[in-house]
Amino acid sequence: MRVTALETFPVPPRWLFVRVATDEGIVGWGEPVVEGRAHTVAAAVEELSELLLGRDPLAVEDHWQVMTKAGFYRGGPVLSSAVAGIDQALWDIAGKSYGVPVYRLLGGPVRERVRVYQWIGGDEPSEVAEAAAEQVEAGFTAVKMNGSGRLRHIDTPAEVEAVVDRVAAVREAIGWQRDVAVDFHGRFSTAMARRVLPKLEPLLPLFAEEPVLPEHTVRAGEVAAATSVPVALGERLFSRWDFREVLGSGIAVAQPDLSHAGGISEVRRIAALAEAHDVTVAPHCPLGPIALAASLQIAFCTPNFLIQEQSGGIHYNVDSDLLDYLVDPTPFRFERGRARAPQGPGLGIEVDEAAVRRAAERGHRWRPPVWRDEDGAFVEW
Repeated sequence: MRVTALETFPVPPRWLFVRVATDEGIVGWGEPVVEGRAHTVAAAVEELSELLLGRDPLAVEDHWQVMTKAGFYRGGPVLSSAVAGIDQALWDIAGKSYGVPVYRLLGGPVRERVRVYQWIGGDEPSEVAEAAAEQVEAGFTAVKMNGSGRLRHIDTPAEVEAVVDRVAAVREAIGWQRDVAVDFHGRFSTAMARRVLPKLEPLLPLFAEEPVLPEHTVRAGEVAAATSVPVALGERLFSRWDFREVLGSGIAVAQPDLSHAGGISEVRRIAALAEAHDVTVAPHCPLGPIALAASLQIAFCTPNFLIQEQSGGIHYNVDSDLLDYLVDPTPFRFERGRARAPQGPGLGIEVDEAAVRRAAERGHRWRPPVWRDEDGAFVEW
């Protein structure tokens, strides 16, 4: 079997898919994207295709090594995301070739169901309690919310208390048998994180996500030591070497993204490294159906897995949503907030290629917002 073609498809709302074809008719799908830089990543995929055309797609590990290292310059979000999507597609081909889900090629399942959580609220969180109650009614046992809107480096006591009040409202709405995770989204400085997190301790969040920016992960240990709230980070780390620097710092949850951190091959290794540091794994995935399918393959075969993010109904999904590019949505029908192990070969989903091609004709130019403070200075989104 040989690789014959790689095609990329920018599809709404903000995703990029890759289709890898073979001379035996087996097709693999992946999701290589940097949100807001989809066309840049598509160019990287096109360049990497030169390393794959005419070669055996089942040599997945060799392809990963060559794609990540043969260009001399390594790493970073664009290259790692391009590799990630291609890697997903190659594993999809491998599973289809052998007639089994990818997780069976990775050692088999270690659980029967995977817990997932539902996003509530948007970039400027409000009325989150009502939204949380709706998700409890829908069967979810965990929700995630943004902790704040835009913040200054050290903001006012009123802003601190507003964060606490919103989380308290959600805790009251969902009770103590369910979980709320709080996403700091890199909006908090280290000083603000250390000020706010201890105030959230009585509310027992499942975790506090990205309380420090990736360029400040050297200070993650300070934040973790200042609170009993489990600290989670990793959506903007792209390799096991990036994670190596923080896994021993006291964080509780690693959040590699299957579409950014080198795909199934590398996230499998990141999870094993995290296990050696007593750190659990909650793959980051506010993306499309292929990224989620890849994430679930990892979730079902990873002993130290915690919970899975998914983007159904998330505030980013305008005009298209998680199930719009699937022939059969069954793999993503969650029962009581849990996903069952996919039984289909490869990634366990069937992509609606006709729908993808139609959507790609429209494409997208999604960009993250640029936020500014009252004085006109840039602040983190």
